[in-house]
Amino acid sequence: MGKFVITKRANGEFQFNLKAGNGQTILASEGYTTKAACTNGIESVKKNSQVDERFDKKEAKNGKPYFNLKATNGQIIGTSEMYESTASRDNGIASVKSNAPEATVDDQTA
Repeated sequence: MGKFVITKRANGEFQFNLKAGNGQTILASEGYTTKAACTNGIESVKKNSQVDERFDKKEAKNGKPYFNLKATNGQIIGTSEMYESTASRDNGIASVKSNAPEATVDDQTA
């Protein structure tokens, strides 16, 4: 089962990573100024990860595929790692869809 891990950046911002059951990070958030905003971001991932249209499949300048997960307002709420192939990226999307809804929250800032 997946989990969201909340950490604090060096600049004081909060961020979360969605980790799969094997501990691999499958989605990373932007920086949030408050923990409450970070928690709202997690709830947004849980909800939006179940809508195919919210996954924006991209290709980096170096040719590596990745994806962004967007909220209903179009704002990016999470970004994947860079993958070696589009098939790997698509597996990453499937992993977010299966792990996010029931993922627990591990707040490492408390």
